[in-house]
Amino acid sequence: MAKILCVLYDDPVDGYPPKYARDGIPAIEVYPNGQRTPSPSAIDFRPGDLLGCVSGELGLRKFLEQRGHTMVVTTDKEGPSSVFERELPDAEIVISQPFWPAYLTAERIAKAPKLKLAITAGIGSDHVNLEAAIANKITVAEVTFSNSISVAEHVVMMILGLVRNYIPSYEWVVKGGWNIADCVTRSYDLEGMTVGIAGAGRIGTAVLRRLKPFDVKLHYTDRYRLPESVEKELNLTFHENVESLLPICDVVSINMPLHAQTEHLFNDVLLAKMKRGAYLINTARGKICDRDAIVRALESGRLAGYAGDVWYPQPAPPDHPWRTMPHHGMTPHTSGTTLSAQTRYAAGTREILECWFDGKPIRDEYLIVADGKLAGSGAHSYSV
Repeated sequence: MAKILCVLYDDPVDGYPPKYARDGIPAIEVYPNGQRTPSPSAIDFRPGDLLGCVSGELGLRKFLEQRGHTMVVTTDKEGPSSVFERELPDAEIVISQPFWPAYLTAERIAKAPKLKLAITAGIGSDHVNLEAAIANKITVAEVTFSNSISVAEHVVMMILGLVRNYIPSYEWVVKGGWNIADCVTRSYDLEGMTVGIAGAGRIGTAVLRRLKPFDVKLHYTDRYRLPESVEKELNLTFHENVESLLPICDVVSINMPLHAQTEHLFNDVLLAKMKRGAYLINTARGKICDRDAIVRALESGRLAGYAGDVWYPQPAPPDHPWRTMPHHGMTPHTSGTTLSAQTRYAAGTREILECWFDGKPIRDEYLIVADGKLAGSGAHSYSV
């Protein structure tokens, strides 16, 4: 029998919710690209419940314990004395989320000789050292597409929030004011602006589709060019690289994976290529941007605003400069863990586990590393 080590974020400060704002969520069976949503044999939770925190347990405990497995759930993941560090050496499976990642470094993998499977409950497996996973024949899987639309919606919300100066305007209301002039001195229309997408995978393409009705000019860059039919449908302009994209854009959304070629890509040099007063949105990974370069760009006016929900490390320490830099719209890493998304990625995690325990193939689109090499979605998104 296997030991499953699951790292999830903390419960709400007021405790696990006894009731919810809504009675349920819409049922989605197929994603926009035709891929079917997760299809485990059963689920032991109510769709729309809070599953990503320690008390939610991704709805997995009953399923795992009925099969005779041991499940350890913790939020304590940092440092040599953490629960995660203590429980890792004899764990066969590790489950983590991008929002509260348990960093599986090469050093930690070396301390876990029984580790065979690392699952990302969500999308994005860069918290796993993929080179070490390949070397140690550890399968890495994630629930591809489970929260792509959730993140795309978050991007659109953040673009409008920055461009329309929503947060400062809301704060004037909370303060009891009616300071219209203060609110609108940094408020513009999105209509007519040029918006660039750096990374047009599932999320980036979904952002492009959602922005088209705003009558903006849409540009993008990606390792893989979109089909001509999509470019024509959305009236897209393709750029070979991000350097040619940035100078013409009023808004740029980062939607590319984190790997060696994208780490700290948005540094002082690259930010200097952006149009003065542009807005930058990052819901991909915090390390794609140089932390201090972003602060400098906001302070100098090079950027009119920066918003995102990805940081490094996660959770961000209280003194992280992105908490206090000017003209930001940062949130904790929440874009992909709405209650709607949790239903899908919890079900997908169970589907992966069912396949693993029953000796059945894991969906190719879920695979990042398998049989000692990049596989499935991993071969498309990451570089060796």
